[in-house]
Amino acid sequence: MRILIPTEDEHGLEARPHGHFGSAPYFTLVDTTTETVEVVENPSAGHEHGQCRPLQMLRPHRFDAIVCRGMGRRALAALQQQNIDVYVCERASVADVVHAVRSREVDRLTELEACSGGHGHGGPHEHRHRHGCG
Repeated sequence: MRILIPTEDEHGLEARPHGHFGSAPYFTLVDTTTETVEVVENPSAGHEHGQCRPLQMLRPHRFDAIVCRGMGRRALAALQQQNIDVYVCERASVADVVHAVRSREVDRLTELEACSGGHGHGGPHEHRHRHGCG
């Protein structure tokens, strides 16, 4: 499985997950079968609200699921239409997130948990989810 994790930096498995999908400076792709790691810079990280288009930029990269701390409802709906699974997990590093995925310690992001907009994108959100993956 190839998972995509929005991250604060480009340090591969040691990267820190970012608080929100669209405003992440980087996206770290991990293939859990081959153990390969790829880091992609997000050119729209400093976007105005409602202007982020990371899905367009990520289109050439193949991934099966996204694991994040938070995501807007429009992005979630677009991913669901493409049959891409979206999970939530609050861990300290990409390696910790990968471990949580392998251990099935992640939950699907629901529309009720997704951000509805109107919030700042300057830093991580304080998403608290029902699953205790924090």
